[in-house]
Amino acid sequence: MNYRVLAYLVFFAIILYLPVIGDEFWLNRVAKYLCYGMLGAAVALTWGYAGVLNLGQGLFFSIGAYSMAMSLKLASYTSLQQGSDKPVPDFMLWNAEPGAPTDLCCILPGSWAWLPFQSQWFGLAMAVVAPVVVAVILGRIIFGQRISGVFVSIITLALVLLTRLIVVDAQPLTNGFNGLTDLGWFTVAGYEFDPYSKATYYLVAISLVVVLTLTRLLVATRAGVILQAIRDSQTRASYLGYNVPAYQTFFFAVSAGIAGLAGMLYVLVSEFASPSFLELSFSVTMVVWAAVGGRGSILGACIGAILINMIEAQASETKALVESWKAIIGFIFVLAVIYFPQGLAGFVHEKIALFRSRETGPFGRQKSEIVN
Repeated sequence: MNYRVLAYLVFFAIILYLPVIGDEFWLNRVAKYLCYGMLGAAVALTWGYAGVLNLGQGLFFSIGAYSMAMSLKLASYTSLQQGSDKPVPDFMLWNAEPGAPTDLCCILPGSWAWLPFQSQWFGLAMAVVAPVVVAVILGRIIFGQRISGVFVSIITLALVLLTRLIVVDAQPLTNGFNGLTDLGWFTVAGYEFDPYSKATYYLVAISLVVVLTLTRLLVATRAGVILQAIRDSQTRASYLGYNVPAYQTFFFAVSAGIAGLAGMLYVLVSEFASPSFLELSFSVTMVVWAAVGGRGSILGACIGAILINMIEAQASETKALVESWKAIIGFIFVLAVIYFPQGLAGFVHEKIALFRSRETGPFGRQKSEIVN
């Protein structure tokens, strides 16, 4: 069996087995790490395979998070106690003019935009569809204009910061810095997904398994091979007749959809959506995850995200490291860049290749075959 396939299978087996040995509080925390792992895979898809360093991945994550959070906010008990027959977010009532109707359609200017989110399935769909649509529009503009390199990073970074300003300034509609809290639970056919239940953990874990599997299969297709050729030389790919902007936009949109799904699942387990998702540090941190795990490996970037967040959580909760845990994470990143430029996954690949070369004879045959 190919060792790469084996690595995927072992990873899947581990995350699916964890509910057998962990309590509910611990599983809730691990579920958050798995969401971050999904983000790491999304970054690897654009950075490692497409050669596009996107510093705006937090934008797509936030769209997914806020889409789901808006639906769950309307399903919470705090939205059902505002004197209206239909749910109205409590913070809208606090920001409404005296005597304003307590109806979602007109309690505030623009509050009508919340109306479709009364359906949780609409919020679920928008969590994935909206990031993809935004990514397609951005991709057609950025890649259609042949913009590349650091300029893509600057544009995506600027969009994240701009969106954060909009979300914060639209405080009456988004609750500003406070974000969306006191959310209800996601419900399917009458079953409520308690954020601390094993069912919710499995929802996240199985989603990650599906995302990693499909993403790995996607990059192994002809389109994935062409994308890597574009990464190595856009000029050569264009000369061979490939529509470079179309391929870049497609994979950019796929990555955005994965990030949106990760944001949606994160809200289910964390029970909040916040403008902190749109902070510069969060988007840059995603790049660190992929760099440490290996940007050229979907699974490696995923594991890197999980490991970094586990180390971060452990360090921040250790009394002796409370003041220095951020420096520790930065130190780990520096070491990874210096000694493991291809990340942990690249290091493992090199060691396996070296081991195989030692076991192989001068004509590509096993040493045992030569001896016999």
